[in-house]
Amino acid sequence: MQRILLKLSGEALAGDKKTGFDEETVRKVALQVRALVDDGIEVGIVIGGGNFWRGRSSENIDRTKADQIGMLATVMNCIYVSEIFRSVGMMTEILTPFACGSFTKLFSKDRANKYFSKNMVVFFAGGTGHPYFSTDTGVVLRAVEVDADVILLAKSIDGVYDDDPAKNPAAKKYGEVSIDEVISKNLQVVDMTASILARDNRMPMRVFGLNEKDSIINAVKGEFTGTKVTV
Repeated sequence: MQRILLKLSGEALAGDKKTGFDEETVRKVALQVRALVDDGIEVGIVIGGGNFWRGRSSENIDRTKADQIGMLATVMNCIYVSEIFRSVGMMTEILTPFACGSFTKLFSKDRANKYFSKNMVVFFAGGTGHPYFSTDTGVVLRAVEVDADVILLAKSIDGVYDDDPAKNPAAKKYGEVSIDEVISKNLQVVDMTASILARDNRMPMRVFGLNEKDSIINAVKGEFTGTKVTV
């Protein structure tokens, strides 16, 4: 495995606070990613915005505007997390599909590949740059564009279940599930648009709980207790 795309849940990065950041959680992520980079693995990262913004639940805000605020939330998350990564000795760059002044650089595959070749961790912020698409779709799109080997989905939940385990204690966790089954049963590993994009481009995923010890490293090695989504 040479290149991975890691999706970090904004809520998971917030820890028990649910909003903002838990710096120790982010630092643990940074140390794991540094170990992967030291082993020669190229790492791209997408971060959700849920620790700052859940605007789609409001009936008083236009959907397009709510999604634009969400895109900016992901930019803030990437700026913060990239700084923590730098504090533990990594080089980083943030790419966005829209101009953010001097804060970020515009995304292109060639630019991303240039940074990967320099052993930099590349953050893909701002989703797809368009409303009505989630960061789920953004992570699959970027993974396909930059030819990632796998998407790692680090969540506040430890895998894919056949029901909501918070509501149903008898919910069954899958050790492995095909993307076709994810789509047919609407298991919501990622949203439906992202699921179909992953299926059509044969992009595998691994789903696991961020807060488990060495969860990211173990997911890369395949030695984890989460769920493999096959294509």
